[in-house]
Amino acid sequence: MSVQKTQLSILQDDIRSRYDSLSKRLKQVARYLLDNSNNVAFDTVASIAQNAEVPPSTLIRFANAFGFKGFNDMKQVFRQHLMEETASYTERARISRNRINIGNESPPEKPKEILDMFALVNSQALQQLSTHIDEQQLCQAISILDQAENIYVIGLRRSFSVASYLIYALRHLERRAFLIDGLGGMFTEQLSMVSPKDVVVAISYSPYSNEVLELVELGAKRGARQIAITDSMVSPLAAFSDVCFAVREAQLDGFRSQVASMSLAQTLAVSLALRSADT
Repeated sequence: MSVQKTQLSILQDDIRSRYDSLSKRLKQVARYLLDNSNNVAFDTVASIAQNAEVPPSTLIRFANAFGFKGFNDMKQVFRQHLMEETASYTERARISRNRINIGNESPPEKPKEILDMFALVNSQALQQLSTHIDEQQLCQAISILDQAENIYVIGLRRSFSVASYLIYALRHLERRAFLIDGLGGMFTEQLSMVSPKDVVVAISYSPYSNEVLELVELGAKRGARQIAITDSMVSPLAAFSDVCFAVREAQLDGFRSQVASMSLAQTLAVSLALRSADT
């Protein structure tokens, strides 16, 4: 059985592959991070530095060396992985509450407090979406969709709702759009007719679905154009895509929203509709 690639597993593979080239201090950090991933998720920077026997500044240098702005950004990869490995929403909430209580903060518990918090973090995610999505990439994606003979959309598990909406919108634009849902296990069969005249839109977030990765690889072999909606530019989907949108969804302690991804899907659909109206 193949193992799904998560952002953490990709980072860990990168650390292992570059380990021999690191300085002595950075190797100490690398060993600690590889051996203590759960502790890294919620320990303070000072505690991690002490346990790794390095100054806090070394953690920052280590994070910078692997493409992060700071060590707290790197910690988010460990934290998200721990939450994703906790399948039960009740257990996620318990972990979240315990972590907040350790910091002497008061967690939102009343429905209105939770609503207010989700509204806040989603608002921030939408502002970030508008800032970080490149206009040229948007235009390129619309052009690819407009020229496609067939549009195949792949989105499994929590990505399914975004993929389903995109199919709904494209069908209302009278586009030949097909949802790859793997009914009966027929993933490759549903994409067997893909050609260079078509486009594959793949939506997947960490932990990345193996089925989606296999399908985008199949699409690439057949010469189809590809658009990826994912959560990181180091996502495995990025390697196969002509256009890759890295969407940072709002997260409230392991409960990830889809507001930003849905807004991007709506942007693609409405922009395509306006282009069609102009022709």
